[in-house]
Amino acid sequence: MLNITLEKRPSDSKLMSYLSPLFAILLTLLSGGLLFTALGQDPFHALYTFFVLPLTDVYGWTELGVKVAPLTLCAMGLMLCFKARIWNIGAEGQFILGGLGGGYIALELMDAEGFWVLPLVLFFGALSGLFWGALTALLKTRFGANEILTTIMLNYIALNWLLYGVHGPLKDPEGFNFPESAMFSDFATLPVLSDDYRLNISIFFALFAVAAIWALMSKTLLGFQISVLGEDKAAARFAGFKEERLTWFVLLACGALAGLAGVSEVTGSIGQLNPYISPGYGYAAIIVVFLGRMHPVGIVFASMLLALTYMGGEMAQMDLALPKSLTGLFQGMLLFYLLACDLLISYRIVRKPAARSIGSSSNSAQA
Repeated sequence: MLNITLEKRPSDSKLMSYLSPLFAILLTLLSGGLLFTALGQDPFHALYTFFVLPLTDVYGWTELGVKVAPLTLCAMGLMLCFKARIWNIGAEGQFILGGLGGGYIALELMDAEGFWVLPLVLFFGALSGLFWGALTALLKTRFGANEILTTIMLNYIALNWLLYGVHGPLKDPEGFNFPESAMFSDFATLPVLSDDYRLNISIFFALFAVAAIWALMSKTLLGFQISVLGEDKAAARFAGFKEERLTWFVLLACGALAGLAGVSEVTGSIGQLNPYISPGYGYAAIIVVFLGRMHPVGIVFASMLLALTYMGGEMAQMDLALPKSLTGLFQGMLLFYLLACDLLISYRIVRKPAARSIGSSSNSAQA
């Protein structure tokens, strides 16, 4: 009888760490093809519909940009947390609260006019996300609460605040009782890059965040301190780095970026508050960070891939009459295969003979 175990490799392969996302993508495509076959679809046509058809025209590429912007903003903030080994799962809640906070200000300023309205709305959205991140930082540094648990719970609190708002005080009185707010004024909405498409200036917010955080992590002492904290907390303390201050910084920065993503979504492509302002961008951004190897450039490309899964799910629903939930299924498969490939970078599967029991040994001796 054989016993299968995992054995630590002497050293990790740097090449394999970069190839791991590619293997995960290939395995996801293979599994997706098998899934489509089981659903009675031509796998090649279905995969073409899911991953290629959405990008066959200019409109598709602009829609990709609409979804890449919030994913990249959330992912860049999460990258800071994960670099410091602070496992923030709360970008979804920070995204929602950013949209809710900024949307509330936009509704309060419906009659205001001037160039200052939009910056104020964006500021309050980012501030709302920052506040949600601050709650996690306070619970972690003051009470030692596990950030994984607190951020997950705060996600649901933020969602229920949004639901309360759009079903209650923020509901449009002229909206035929639909759970949504009034449309924001032109002064509180993001300018689009072209009147023919929905792509707006939030894509520049995302690109600026990529450049700024890349410079922070590679060129500044603060970025070095964050990396050291993540690699070895004892070494960070020995070097005099303030663990609590760094924890506060990364959680506040992540909250502000996710909040900015949320308010950019409601003032951009949506234009109002409703219960569905996020299709799960905060959770998908976690996959983006690991798929992009925690590198800004990698995160941009990973954001494009995850954004494509959202578009592919919509296309499969329209053209193939398949459920839109395929988006979550593909994202889940991608994360599963990525974690599995990453595990095999550090460990190898070893088959060892199972240890023989004392009873069986004595019986053999008697025989």
